[in-house]
Amino acid sequence: MISSARVVAVVLVGVIGCSSSDTTADASADTPPAADAFIVDFTTSKGAFAVEVNPSWAPNGAARFRELVDARFYDDARFFRVISGFVVQFGINGTPATNSMWSTSTIPDDPVVRSNTRGYVTFAQTAAVNSRTTQLFVNLGNNARLDTMRFAPFAMVISGMDVVDTLNAEYGDAPNQTQIASQGNAYLTASFPRLDYIVSARVR
Repeated sequence: MISSARVVAVVLVGVIGCSSSDTTADASADTPPAADAFIVDFTTSKGAFAVEVNPSWAPNGAARFRELVDARFYDDARFFRVISGFVVQFGINGTPATNSMWSTSTIPDDPVVRSNTRGYVTFAQTAAVNSRTTQLFVNLGNNARLDTMRFAPFAMVISGMDVVDTLNAEYGDAPNQTQIASQGNAYLTASFPRLDYIVSARVR
């Protein structure tokens, strides 16, 4: 089992710089939301944004996300990996004990029915199948290359993408995910004090 602390590092690092130059088109509701769609409002240190979750796109991912939001797992979590034009990544709880409760609770892969283009929200994973746990990323550009790597978007940003664009990217992917998982926000506050963070995430 690969812990959630290593999520995405195995797969996404290798494709940094491979995203399309098209970073202007946001995710949009080109089709009406499904009846079971729901909205989650994020309040962050930079402002607010909202995502619309469509279970029909990736039912396992959508269900796990709802479970984590209801458990307030993302509250006070840092945006620990921000690569301009590529992704904003988050989803390691700031309390190690809480994070460890979920780190081996994987969910099955979903078929990819939406592309990883700007504004779409996707679970991170390792190279192993069925390895998704808690970490997410918002696509900042056209990352359609990820579609063939099992990355299945389950939601899209419907407001506040300008806030997502301004999340602090000065540290890139320097924060160590293993240390975040084992030491929590104490490590990030000491070593990367200007990281932006989630104040709360709530179902509307």
